[in-house]
Amino acid sequence: MSKVMLDTSAYSAFMRGHQEVKLALQQVEEIYLNPIVLGELLAGFRKGRHRKKNERELHEFLSSPRVSVVSVDAETAERYAAILSALWNAGTPIPTNDLWIAASAMQHGLRLLTTDAHYLKIPQVLVEHFGTS
Repeated sequence: MSKVMLDTSAYSAFMRGHQEVKLALQQVEEIYLNPIVLGELLAGFRKGRHRKKNERELHEFLSSPRVSVVSVDAETAERYAAILSALWNAGTPIPTNDLWIAASAMQHGLRLLTTDAHYLKIPQVLVEHFGTS
């Protein structure tokens, strides 16, 4: 069974019609997000001109039986600490929210779909990186 986690950039790319991301999502059985991604999306919607439309589309996306939201818990925090420590040692930090997203993907054994190349610095997570279009 093929399962993936979306980061904020992958969800946004999908909603903008990014062909590679759309194809990737068509080929998986389960799609996961976490509360950090939801928070980033909702905050972004509040800044934009199409808040209600974007919120409606997100609600529709989340209502799909293939889509679930995983929790962030103490085990996620352990993974976060491991990833952050490794990145500090390598001198390659990434944004804090993205560390939590990566930790969540690692915890649940999910391939992370993203358009953000900095996730490629995290050896503990299987990342599928898409260029922006």
